[in-house]
Amino acid sequence: MNSSTDFGKLILRLTLGILLLLHGLAKLKTGVGFIGSMLASNGLPESIAYLVYVGEILAPAALILGIWTRPAALIVMINMLFAIGLAHMNELFTLNKTGAWALELQGLFLFGALAVVFLGAGRYGLGAPNTRLN
Repeated sequence: MNSSTDFGKLILRLTLGILLLLHGLAKLKTGVGFIGSMLASNGLPESIAYLVYVGEILAPAALILGIWTRPAALIVMINMLFAIGLAHMNELFTLNKTGAWALELQGLFLFGALAVVFLGAGRYGLGAPNTRLN
């Protein structure tokens, strides 16, 4: 594999990890009560709202560091599917005022994570490159 491919994987991992981590850090300040309410209104236990910290802090940190990259990306995907299912289903087939998909941010997080699942971390990371988890 050439270094430009590995550098591209690094850029994707860092972009996905940093942007999602910012959402997680904001939730550290505001809490996850509103997520718990959405879960409860859908018949799910409110306590699983705390898993958002796994999906928006721990998994992004692993992506940034390049450790356990594929499982971290899978966790991000699951996190985004829950976010879309709980908070954005009414926007799934809508466009915003500028003509963009209303869920473009969630879509970029979801499909960016899917790309990382398939691509792996590359050689620029703390984990062993070219292993099943990276």
